[in-house]
Amino acid sequence: MVFPPDATLADAGEFGLIDALTAVFDQGEQVLIGPGDDAAVLRVKTGHVVVSTDLMVEGRHFRREWASAEDVGHRAAAQNLSDVNAMGGRATSLTIGLAAPADLPVQWALDFARGFADECALIGASVVGGDVTRADQLVIAVTVLGACTQAPVLRSGAAPGDVVAICGRQGWAAGGLAVLGRGFRSPRVLVEAYRRPEPPYDAGRLAAEAGATAMIDISDGLLADAGHVAEGSGVSVDVHRSAFEVPDPLQAVGAALGADPLQFILAGGDDHALLATFPQGAVPEGWSIIGEVTDAGPDGPAVTVDGAPYEGPTGWVHF
Repeated sequence: MVFPPDATLADAGEFGLIDALTAVFDQGEQVLIGPGDDAAVLRVKTGHVVVSTDLMVEGRHFRREWASAEDVGHRAAAQNLSDVNAMGGRATSLTIGLAAPADLPVQWALDFARGFADECALIGASVVGGDVTRADQLVIAVTVLGACTQAPVLRSGAAPGDVVAICGRQGWAAGGLAVLGRGFRSPRVLVEAYRRPEPPYDAGRLAAEAGATAMIDISDGLLADAGHVAEGSGVSVDVHRSAFEVPDPLQAVGAALGADPLQFILAGGDDHALLATFPQGAVPEGWSIIGEVTDAGPDGPAVTVDGAPYEGPTGWVHF
């Protein structure tokens, strides 16, 4: 279905929009019944089914003046695909709920769908259904399903003596957000990192196969998410500043804003790097050791930096 360039959702109608969006998404071999019925039917060959859901609300998680519809599609897909990755699995199928004002351009919705589909294509995942409804605010809800062929890696398995390691770009999206928040568009590499994260989609499975004891997707901030591992495992985590090499673009933003550029790495989210703990000697290629796991102190599980509490922000706070 082809719409005029200035068509809105009200012009397209619910089912016209659904038909147009459905046409964007190819179906993989795991899909027995895709969009069009009351529910999708998927084939699961072996292992465990993994499910996660995320929301994106305009004005809180994204702004249309900061990122194109296609960028928002990439971001929405990436944050969900990464959740399955953090369990040591591989995402296979997703559904999308779209609540939007009636005057939202149809082209925005279609561009969003194309960005979402392109991100899913990186790992062969399919959009198998969803829903659309009218709302005063633009809200995107995504549910992802995937599979683990081995036991899923939880947040609760870290043990004293393990090392803490990271895989993927970290701090770049936070630097880009800081730049956009000041009304600038450079360094462009950081702005693009915020608009289109690059999760290490193969790293989760490889970490699980190497014997990772705990793992998490860094979506809210490295220290904040390390805190989830510490709490879940009943341990303490110490992160070493010397383990990080601050790239030039982050140094430039730190200098321009009068901020310690390391804070983007320690407290930044939205790059969707993976943080994991491993027994000594088990860290796979592509991962960098950044700290260690110790026994919880008398006050319980904690996250420290170079053995001391971190005085700055540790990550995104939702409420």
